[in-house]
Amino acid sequence: WAWVVSTISMHKDLLVELQKTENDSSEILIVVSALTIQKNLDAFDFIKNRSDLEDLHHYATPREQRFRRFASLEFEGQLYMTPYDFIQAVTNDEPKRAKKWRSLSKQELNQILMETPPVWKGSSKLFRNLNEKGVISYTEYLFLLCILTKPHAGFRIAFNMFDTDGNEMVDKKEFLVLQEIFRKKNEKRERKGDEEKRAMLRLQLYGYHTSTNSVLKTEGEDLVPRSYWDTLRRSTSQALFSDLAERADDISSSLSDTTLLVHFFGKKGKAELNFEDFYRFMDNLQTEVLEIEFLSYSNGMNTISEEDFAHILLRYTNVENTSSYLENMRCRIPEEKGITFDEFRSFFQFLNNLEDFTIAMQMYNFASRSIGQDEFKRAVYVATGVKLSPHLVNTVFKIFDVDRDDQLSYKEFIGIMKDRLNRGFRVRILIFIIILVDFTIYHYLF
Repeated sequence: WAWVVSTISMHKDLLVELQKTENDSSEILIVVSALTIQKNLDAFDFIKNRSDLEDLHHYATPREQRFRRFASLEFEGQLYMTPYDFIQAVTNDEPKRAKKWRSLSKQELNQILMETPPVWKGSSKLFRNLNEKGVISYTEYLFLLCILTKPHAGFRIAFNMFDTDGNEMVDKKEFLVLQEIFRKKNEKRERKGDEEKRAMLRLQLYGYHTSTNSVLKTEGEDLVPRSYWDTLRRSTSQALFSDLAERADDISSSLSDTTLLVHFFGKKGKAELNFEDFYRFMDNLQTEVLEIEFLSYSNGMNTISEEDFAHILLRYTNVENTSSYLENMRCRIPEEKGITFDEFRSFFQFLNNLEDFTIAMQMYNFASRSIGQDEFKRAVYVATGVKLSPHLVNTVFKIFDVDRDDQLSYKEFIGIMKDRLNRGFRVRILIFIIILVDFTIYHYLF
């Protein structure tokens, strides 16, 4: 009886069934057996569901897999990162804690959003101050990754692409078009396989079950192609995204607000974002991530060692034997001077302009010439406008000049740094848009 009572006490909802048996021992055993079977079935369903969630990893792209690994929140089936999760995702190879998605209630989500500061209160410590009190969707994660690798000159281009009506302000409706761009891009990249599992993955990442076609085009509706004159009359961004923007009201009503949306457009979603605030947000985010990486090595000091600088540069690259680069640097820089944060930041500002610098390097490459330190420093300044200190340039040469001829070749530097710039993932959404603009103009004019 003690065993029966302890077993049934775990299933209080079925105590009524035991009472109906009127203490008939055979019927009690039947009820207990049923309870045991039900408990095993419940456990089986839990394991099966967990397995299904893990199986989704095989249908996800590398960026989607990384987002799912670092995300820690779930609301109505959709996964979200906290600001802390995002910082971890861009500064660490793996999460510091085991993945366990915590379900948010509507009340908890509203409380988080209520505590979100407005954009004019932003700073280079925004993500660290928010910590766990924020929600970042997958499309916003991709947008933030784009920001980290964009030069300051590209901030204006990004803003103008959002500003579809050309009024020098971006509203919430215009910003939400970004979500549809990412969804459409994802639709073309989706891996083939079990439709049910792909639908579950879309729910986790985008908050919807069905194909993106149903979001952009209702059944039986055909999008009418615009005339050449209509395209010329509109601004380029309007011509490209007006069909998406016309659906933005439906998008807004079907999606939950996030920390980024409230930060940019206020708690009621009525505020508008100007370029100065947009620029400051992007610059602050780049600075914050660099500060976090720098401080993780500086141990409270004003500098990091040249070896630590090399470690940071070689992370997320395809270099297999990093120890040879580190040993090369140790032998050639016997006395440590240290790299300041200003030097550290200037180098990564240069990396964000790497495409322009690559053109200068290719000129030397075509002439079958390597490049010396003075030429390197001048090429960086001419191509990107960034001034690198002599000590920083010397350190870079000592790391990457593998053949020790005091020259850098295209292969020794550019190929490795392109991987580092993208932190292991190529996020080319904004460049994809710019290419699309160029192609559209060419198509309609010629």
